[in-house]
Amino acid sequence: MKRIAIDHLPVGTVGTALTLGNFDGVHRGHQAMLEYLVKEAGVRGLVPMVLTFEPYPREFFEGTSAPPRLTSLTRKYLWMKQMGVDQMRVLRFNGALAALSAADFVRRVLVQGFSARWVLVGDDFRFGARRQGDFPLLRELGQTLGFECASLQSVQMAGERISSSAIRACLGAGDLARAATLLGRPFSLVGRVGYGHQLGRTLGFPTLNLALRHRPPLAGVFVVEVCGPTPHPLSGVASLGHRPTVNPLDAPLLEVHLFDFDQTIYGQRVEVRFLHKLRDERHFANTNQLVAQMHADAAAARAYFAQSLIQDAS
Repeated sequence: MKRIAIDHLPVGTVGTALTLGNFDGVHRGHQAMLEYLVKEAGVRGLVPMVLTFEPYPREFFEGTSAPPRLTSLTRKYLWMKQMGVDQMRVLRFNGALAALSAADFVRRVLVQGFSARWVLVGDDFRFGARRQGDFPLLRELGQTLGFECASLQSVQMAGERISSSAIRACLGAGDLARAATLLGRPFSLVGRVGYGHQLGRTLGFPTLNLALRHRPPLAGVFVVEVCGPTPHPLSGVASLGHRPTVNPLDAPLLEVHLFDFDQTIYGQRVEVRFLHKLRDERHFANTNQLVAQMHADAAAARAYFAQSLIQDAS
């Protein structure tokens, strides 16, 4: 993975099979595109490469009003690498890049910068200043600049187009099962376990506290699995939000109470997989009410895992 600015583009020397976009979530639609990319790169003797942007274009134009991210840049790269895409280039999205005409973007970035010989895009692909470029223009430019291109139709599931927006909608509505189906895996967040104020321990529910770099696409109390501290996933219950009852927070915090686990793992990096939403976050009149609800949440989460074991055994 390499970060690049538009005014420091390399001169491409090795021919690439290239696709480009945000690839937020690397969902099943993205996976189909990456599989096609790797296959065609092998057939054509090219290097498979993904070009993505940081920040996302909508984040550049809309700031904090842009949709929340589904995944971090690092995890995006790791998932792509697992699929056979070793080369991911991160192009800084700034005013200079946004101002490039469609033709200049293709010539300077795709051809001169990354030596594109075959370009794969989605059926809704747009590029260049004010999104003026489309697939017919890309194909026309390819004939002039010496590359071929292909467009892949959106992947659908049960009549619904798989997209990052659809997954965000599922997560926001608490439909984690549907989100997992569209993603091809449970939605998860990754972070480093930090030190808190020991409030959970004082209340009888010690937690792993994870500060988040980006605004998450969901909030509430969830049944979760945690990967990282042990060779097998650990079961637990998590609260993701602003902790409205005790010491409310400005930035969202992920607090995870693990069942039957008492090790100290400060500083370790963990993955929290969200399996089922129990309820929305809410304010309680006092800590006694909060603790009673925490016991109820933990019992509901344990019941979820017990039912899952029964279903797996049947």
